[in-house]
Amino acid sequence: MELGRIGIWTNQLNGLTAPEFRDTLQELDGLGFGVLWNGESTSGREAFTNAAIALGVTERIMLATGIASIWARDASATASAQRVLAETYPGRFLLGLGVSHEGLVSGRGHDYAKPLTAMKEYLSGLDQHPAGDLPHPPEPPPRVLAALGPAMLDLAREQAQGAHPFLVPPEHTARAREKLGPDRILAPEQGVVLEEDPATARAILRADMAGRLRLPNYRKSLVRLGFDETDLDDGGSDALIDRMYAWGSEEAVAARVQEHLDAGADHVALYVMHDRGKVPPREEWRRLAGLL
Repeated sequence: MELGRIGIWTNQLNGLTAPEFRDTLQELDGLGFGVLWNGESTSGREAFTNAAIALGVTERIMLATGIASIWARDASATASAQRVLAETYPGRFLLGLGVSHEGLVSGRGHDYAKPLTAMKEYLSGLDQHPAGDLPHPPEPPPRVLAALGPAMLDLAREQAQGAHPFLVPPEHTARAREKLGPDRILAPEQGVVLEEDPATARAILRADMAGRLRLPNYRKSLVRLGFDETDLDDGGSDALIDRMYAWGSEEAVAARVQEHLDAGADHVALYVMHDRGKVPPREEWRRLAGLL
């Protein structure tokens, strides 16, 4: 599966009407990015419905669930949806799965006590689900896992085709490549702001980081990477913000992408933020298309 070097990760499409959604995706399709990674949340677009609509209104770009929660639907429903999309749009759908976060999972009525075990059982369920009357895709459809820690990265190597880590610097990418080996997909997300004023850029990024620092999975990951508790206070230290995100010019973003690629990434998914509310950053996407 050819992902291309650079894709777009976004959760900024949720509020769009159907015509707005179509127009936005068709522009992205024309800009040349390799993959559109769509986030899934309890209040946003359902992952597979969204992917089907997006694939139907575009011609070239790949669609990836980044990430579909294993708690949102059982393994048989996911297996069926993946087969249908992979067969209908050969080579254009990539399934990304994750265990999400404890508060979000408990809000759905599930027990988050053993997320790694839950993922193992879910992946086994996908493999055991019969195709039934469904046509088989031309090739076995691939999947990647939202893997941050060593155990989930091992699982991404053993029971998936790779990993899609979120909120990670190039140092994590290097560790993940070592864990995954040379023949697995590694497609980290990279947060981006095209703003050259340091105070303005960090304010935008600190607002994003503040929400993520309330989630234990991310805090543990950051500590493993060498940040201490003082870096995690008040939305994150300047050192934390500057390493976890890329801000400034297109050239600064290109340099960070190259760091990930040099560290072993196959593909980097850019999550572009701005200070204009929840509208898609179409202007910034156009600017970043120059990196392709």
